[in-house]
Amino acid sequence: MATMPADRSPDSTLAFLRAGYRFIGERCDRYGSDLFQTRILLARTICLRGRPAAVLFYDNERFQRREAMPLRVQRTLTGRGGVQGLDGPEHRDRKAMLMSIMTPTAIRRLGQLFDDEWQARIPAWEGTTPVTLYDELGRLLTRVVCAWAGVPLPASQVDRRSVELHAMIEGPAMVGPRHWRGLLARRRAERWIADIIERARVGTLSVPAGSALDVIAEHRDARGALLPRRIAAVELLNVLRPTVALDRFIVFAALALHDHPGWRQRVRGDDEATEQFVQEVRRYYPFFPTAAARVRRSFDWEGHHFPRGRRVLLDLYGTNHHPTLWPEPELFRPERFAGRPVDPFALIPQGGGGHWTGHRCAGEWITIDLMKRAVTNLTRAMRYEVPPQDLALDLRRMPALPPSGLTLTNVRRAA
Repeated sequence: MATMPADRSPDSTLAFLRAGYRFIGERCDRYGSDLFQTRILLARTICLRGRPAAVLFYDNERFQRREAMPLRVQRTLTGRGGVQGLDGPEHRDRKAMLMSIMTPTAIRRLGQLFDDEWQARIPAWEGTTPVTLYDELGRLLTRVVCAWAGVPLPASQVDRRSVELHAMIEGPAMVGPRHWRGLLARRRAERWIADIIERARVGTLSVPAGSALDVIAEHRDARGALLPRRIAAVELLNVLRPTVALDRFIVFAALALHDHPGWRQRVRGDDEATEQFVQEVRRYYPFFPTAAARVRRSFDWEGHHFPRGRRVLLDLYGTNHHPTLWPEPELFRPERFAGRPVDPFALIPQGGGGHWTGHRCAGEWITIDLMKRAVTNLTRAMRYEVPPQDLALDLRRMPALPPSGLTLTNVRRAA
């Protein structure tokens, strides 16, 4: 049995927070191995990267998700009792519920709402200097996804709910006040959505048929029971929150257009080029750093022992930058996707494996569609300038974002 490389530190939590997205990859390079063991939050942890590791990690016979995610992540980002922490028949049932919302018709409707909202905002941006794209997108996506999901959202509450959703996204990797804001935002958001779920169930709120609110509020498990109010709220937030989190990917797309101006013309009116561009943005830029699981039962893999109950982290960012999978991974090259089908275990910014029975993000198709529409709006619906500003990405910060949020000036509607 081979000896698994090990971090020498008694606990690597602070090192993980300091290194951010590069924590696992740097150590894999140091040890000359795509796996090593360490301690994170005082718990023994095996860290993995690469395609074979992703295939292994998404084997539901060997790994489970229950109790795998640290509590600080559940209490801010995902919520406790949501689909991300389920296994077996319960997970398949809950995942099927979420996937039933992601029909082509529903995704097109969301995309049309997004386009309409974006283009309706251009006149306001024309009169505002400067425009911070990240801030605008957060509010825009909050309005759009709530309207699409059937969640009532008065105009007076848009800023508040957008701030809460962002605080949950920021909370897991932060310490001190920013983490506490994530905890408070999670509690407030669950109360807000649980009240809406209850109103939908008792009939005091009109709910669009087939909407996310309708599907989740009325879903019954294998025993025929409605989901508890809080769990239903967690799952509806698992539709709202990840959609709002796309503001980062869209900012990254705008940043890529700025850094690689030759692609502005290539994506205009060319759906294939736009698809390649969007996939490379998803590969190249940092989104989720890792995914977590626990060993279901002890096994050996490639000469290494995985003991029952051991926490395992799969490096999503590191796999998307693995030199064996992606030649010159630190270069932004959308053409690498020309004629290349997406490998569900190689391109894993939102998890790997299958959508229906695995733990790949249910909203990935929404992500791709909205990013493509955003690129079209940025290149065809409007003109703008990007003034000098700090656009450097600090990969130690999770989740990462340009410090300026991407400032635009001289915004105007395209002729």
